[in-house]
Amino acid sequence: MTQNLPSPASPLKIGTRGSPLALAQAHETRDRLAAAFELPQEAFEIVVIKTTGDNQALIAADRPLKEIGNKGLFTKEIEEAMLTGAIDIAVHSMKDMPVAQPVGLVLDCYLPREDVRDAFISPSLSSITELAPGSVVGTSSLRRRAQLLNRRPDLKVVEFRGNVQTRLKKLDDGVAECTFLAMAGLNRLAMENVPATGIDTDDMLPAVAQGAIGIERRADDSRAGDMLAAIHDGVTAQRLAAERAFLAALDGSCETPIAGLAELDGTTLRLRGEVLRPDGSEALQDAQTCAIEDGPELGREMAAKLLEQAGEGFFDWRG
Repeated sequence: MTQNLPSPASPLKIGTRGSPLALAQAHETRDRLAAAFELPQEAFEIVVIKTTGDNQALIAADRPLKEIGNKGLFTKEIEEAMLTGAIDIAVHSMKDMPVAQPVGLVLDCYLPREDVRDAFISPSLSSITELAPGSVVGTSSLRRRAQLLNRRPDLKVVEFRGNVQTRLKKLDDGVAECTFLAMAGLNRLAMENVPATGIDTDDMLPAVAQGAIGIERRADDSRAGDMLAAIHDGVTAQRLAAERAFLAALDGSCETPIAGLAELDGTTLRLRGEVLRPDGSEALQDAQTCAIEDGPELGREMAAKLLEQAGEGFFDWRG
């Protein structure tokens, strides 16, 4: 593709949320596209779009996501802007993305995946096991809350919303003794000064698609499709295909404590999955391997197996 490339006079418009992490991800996307097509940065325009999930009043109130709209909180306004033509592509954290796209949009480009682990954040401690009985810990993630209470039912878990900087300030203010973030976000923001310790995935299985960036476009925009194909990472796509199939079959809303991780070894894919009751009183896990191309089917089969194991009442929070 050599014709109809963007230029400073007619830039490709990249939509994103306005948090420092979201902007870092948009800049990485811009830089990869600029390098792939030997274009100046000015051939791309970063367009910041405020989403419902960025409402400072809601963040300050520390209201759980399930009370104010779930995953669409971080995507609805951006996707509407793309459908109207106000932006050409949108950059998302894949763990925030619903498993289905609106009609007219496709999500078929992923950047190379970052560190998938959760990070334990504390100025004085380095692991969950070091927390004293009854310690207050902060997280906005239902998955992390359920996993923490499953491992340490003595802990008091409080709601802890906001971007990386907001959460670190709450920690400094003594709202909680520790909190949790994604290692990927800390790495992308080059926040080496944050007192973070990576948590082994055997100890805390991460959210589905954690550490991955996805780029969404209009289905009929062939120029954007051709350009994004040049920066697409196939390995990340193979891993996410299995993880998101698992998530979709279970229920991919923010009301669902679900963890999942696919890893590749040669031609083999290993998928681990976990579902929990929101109060952490019960957790079900599974781990299986298959050929890489069979990853999505394995994801669906694993979800069906865990649903069967869970039995009546386990998923009553699904509504």
